[in-house]
Amino acid sequence: MSTPTTLSPRALGRATLARQLLLRREASPVVTAVERLGGLQAQLARPPHISLWSRLVDHTRDALNAALHRRELVRATFLRGTLHIVSAADFLAHRAALQPILDQAMRAVLKDRLDRLDTGKLLADAARHLAGGPRTFEALRDLLAADVPDADERAMGFVVRCLLPLVQVPTDDPWGFPGAAEFTAAAPWLGRPLASDPDPRPLVRRYLAAFGPASVTDVQTFTGLKSLRPVLDAMRPELLSFRDERKRELFDLPGAPRPDPDTPAPPRFLPDFDSLVLAHDDRGRLIDDAHRPAIYLSRNLRVLPTFTLDGRIAGTWQAERKKAAATLVLAPFAALGKPQRASLEPEALGLLRFLEPGATSLALRID
Repeated sequence: MSTPTTLSPRALGRATLARQLLLRREASPVVTAVERLGGLQAQLARPPHISLWSRLVDHTRDALNAALHRRELVRATFLRGTLHIVSAADFLAHRAALQPILDQAMRAVLKDRLDRLDTGKLLADAARHLAGGPRTFEALRDLLAADVPDADERAMGFVVRCLLPLVQVPTDDPWGFPGAAEFTAAAPWLGRPLASDPDPRPLVRRYLAAFGPASVTDVQTFTGLKSLRPVLDAMRPELLSFRDERKRELFDLPGAPRPDPDTPAPPRFLPDFDSLVLAHDDRGRLIDDAHRPAIYLSRNLRVLPTFTLDGRIAGTWQAERKKAAATLVLAPFAALGKPQRASLEPEALGLLRFLEPGATSLALRID
């Protein structure tokens, strides 16, 4: 057996950037792009729009919102039990594979509170209430608790969120959803049943296409699934095997992009919770360990917006608006030279035009 090729952090970084459409913007339909990206992290409504703006040619808010209204994309609980925007096809195909994550979360959070609930009746009641129209979770909890003495409303709502496949209903809000979005049952909304097969292999393939080459631990970290070593071992005949510089085995799909490590990587701005900074357990291909605390804020579970230089995360950013003036404020991890500042400015001003179309003054500030 031949020794697997060793890939440097830079080679791994370029492979990931190529699959995440961050080496060059592409003229791709929105739904196709979302599938290629492995879905978009969507705890907040605005970040998925920024993710696509940084990756697609001439992307507009309307393009994403229209696909959501056409029900080609959905915003729903998905990977790691968190909100994502994914294609309707991927949601229907992969939701069953993710059910174990939601089962584990439900039991871990509720413990013995779960034993006091009639989950069968609860899910039937929830489906009946949602058949009457979309509901916020607050409104749904109120309906579920109305006929239950001493109801544990929070527990009831959490069970429904974990066990009943739901999607959020898009609105005419500028970013597609209000702060308190309404939910509805997924199958009636999409007019198709969900796949019942929990086989995780199709989801593993989707992950590797978007983020490979990757280790078993990487796949587990991003999907939330556990004990995937036997799954990847069974898939060996259809996969390639590599090593990183620490001798860890990495899996990938044949034919997936693995560009030359010296391929130029233009500066890009990524939103809060962008999947690029969450997709691997070992994030050394894109982020220096020393800078991780500045991105991942454990005190409030935030993942800050970031920007890249030469294919690596180089700092964080925020947009400020004062009357008609919009400013993008950068907090780089190291001092930026004039060429770096010059390369960032057009991208920064373009992002401001996208975020603040009514602003008459745009500026870049580097703190």
